[in-house]
Amino acid sequence: MTQAPTAPVQSENPLLNVGFRIPFDQIRPEHAEPAVDTLLAQTQERLDTLARAGERDYADFMADLDTLTEQLDTVRVIVGHLDSVVTSPEWQAAKRAILPKVTEFYTNLSLHPGLWTALKGFAETEAGRGLDPVRARHLKLTIDEFRRQGADLPADQKARLLEVNTRLAQITNDFSKNVLDATAAFELYVPAERLVGVPERVKEATRLDAEKHGQEGHRLTLHLPTLEPILTYADDRELRRELWLAQNSVGTQEGRDNRPLVGEILRLRREQARLLGFRDFADYVLEDRMAGGGERALTFERDMETRVRPFYERENAELDAFYRDQVGADAPALEAWDVGYWAEKQRQAKYAFDEEALRPYFAMDSVLSGLFEICRRVFGITVTEAQAPGWHPEVRYYDIRDEAGTHLASFYTDWFPRDTKRAGAWMNAFLTGGPREDGVEPHLGLMCGNMTAPSGDTPALLSVREVETVFHEFGHLLHHAMSNVEVRSLSGTRVAWDFVELPSQIMENWVLEREALDLFARHYQTGERLPDDLFEKLVAARNYRAANGTMRQLSFGTVDLELHVTFDSDAVGADPVTFARDIMARFYPYALPEDYARIAQFGHLFSSPVGYGAGYYSYKWAEVLDADAFSRFAQEGIFNRETGRAYVDTILSKGNSKDAAELYRDFMGRDPDAEALLRRSGLVEA
Repeated sequence: MTQAPTAPVQSENPLLNVGFRIPFDQIRPEHAEPAVDTLLAQTQERLDTLARAGERDYADFMADLDTLTEQLDTVRVIVGHLDSVVTSPEWQAAKRAILPKVTEFYTNLSLHPGLWTALKGFAETEAGRGLDPVRARHLKLTIDEFRRQGADLPADQKARLLEVNTRLAQITNDFSKNVLDATAAFELYVPAERLVGVPERVKEATRLDAEKHGQEGHRLTLHLPTLEPILTYADDRELRRELWLAQNSVGTQEGRDNRPLVGEILRLRREQARLLGFRDFADYVLEDRMAGGGERALTFERDMETRVRPFYERENAELDAFYRDQVGADAPALEAWDVGYWAEKQRQAKYAFDEEALRPYFAMDSVLSGLFEICRRVFGITVTEAQAPGWHPEVRYYDIRDEAGTHLASFYTDWFPRDTKRAGAWMNAFLTGGPREDGVEPHLGLMCGNMTAPSGDTPALLSVREVETVFHEFGHLLHHAMSNVEVRSLSGTRVAWDFVELPSQIMENWVLEREALDLFARHYQTGERLPDDLFEKLVAARNYRAANGTMRQLSFGTVDLELHVTFDSDAVGADPVTFARDIMARFYPYALPEDYARIAQFGHLFSSPVGYGAGYYSYKWAEVLDADAFSRFAQEGIFNRETGRAYVDTILSKGNSKDAAELYRDFMGRDPDAEALLRRSGLVEA
């Protein structure tokens, strides 16, 4: 039996009518603040009732607490989402108006003395001590989280914590807005002769973009589907330099300068952590993750760096030798805007392989069809396109059903860049369903990206990395959609952040498997399967400059942890931008400019109060998990339904109902093998 969530009482404000079919065609910025005000008042009333003394059991206390903020959370996600995908001054103002109110409420929720007393009291009752394992875990983690949020603090420290949290919400939102605005503001019009070497599809797309803006020539932006091909293929070195510098100046321009915000965010996070009894922000956020603390995460990063560095130095020496062989022994050193260009030349010379040759075989619709077919074979689900209001004409909507026909979830996709949309790719959850007494409520989620868009009569033709990104985000979506946990706060992707990337990253493995590629890698004009010679070149080149790719990821994870563990934001003259630049310099094969300020646009770290702050290492950590876990599929069959069922039963469906390390052992029968990732990347000596 499938039952949709109960629709709220009808209101003239569409944000107060959010059932399973979100009325995106009706929601406007002016609806945000009144809806949030109404929901805050309603939720506060429910909270006060929950916090009153009296005997209670799980159903009328913990279960109510679990769903206390459900409507408020959904509206908050919707508002933030719309500001990310169709931003405008009005949406930015709407989000900024609700931020302090919402932050104050969530901070006060965790500091509510009556609720904290009721929680501790319930834990001591016979009902609290006799819970089943999942509900007992919910109670324990809730009590732990209340302590972590300051429930035991004296009144003056609670008041200061509220001030810190509110300010963090405001300035991290400002950080994100500055990056989005600066990226959208940049445009460069160039004549065709400056695009020699650039793929024809990019030339045509940028020409049409210029035409759409009433200009001649080609319109270049900082969106990755335009930026990356220029840096990789453009023979015009000065053009590469101009775009690289423009991209790396995002977050530093007058009026949009994030550098002062970085320092303030770090200071406030350190104060927040110390108020709560932790040495630093990394120890605070990692306490309940697999790493357990900042020093262990840093040790992981440093160990990986040590093991990869010999391969990294060898790769860079080989590229430098190739470059000098092409242009002369006395050629100047490679600069940041040269490395991608010459690396692609070397790749083509070494493997006779140009990734652009793959694009005709990766039309977006075919990639999605293949992805859905893989998931049908492995996980027993069916994905079909459906209809629902969207926030933009490009948005599409799908249903997911299991083998019995049960409606497990629905989701939206929004794949292409816009000047009103933030960069990157992400998955998010609008509604959390799961098992209920009278059946199953479906989940509702979304996937967004900034992939190569259709151009004229040519469909969206993806790079192999974009294909991997689509598979990656769908892995996150599956984690949400296939969750079968009754407790909302333990459902789906609400797991330790250094475990949450396992379900996403493991999906990328299917992209380079011949059997899987044959399901979707078809030429968009002829229907021809990916030729064997192209596939063999793809596999041969898969680990080309793998050490450089690894070091780039380690640079982000290491600078994140160093900023949150070793950087003293209170020291006289402390400059986090210079500190970060000096750390990142050892991970790059070229000299960084003196004013290099990449962290001023590093949204993963600074565009929300926590986000991936002190947690970026989790991408590499989870790569270890995914490389090892996929080895079971590789051994038992990449379409093996029984292996897929075991993976769903032990990991995808379990959410946070058990400890992450225990879930991993349930699937693999042992702890992770850290060598698996290095072997897969070719970063072990033969």
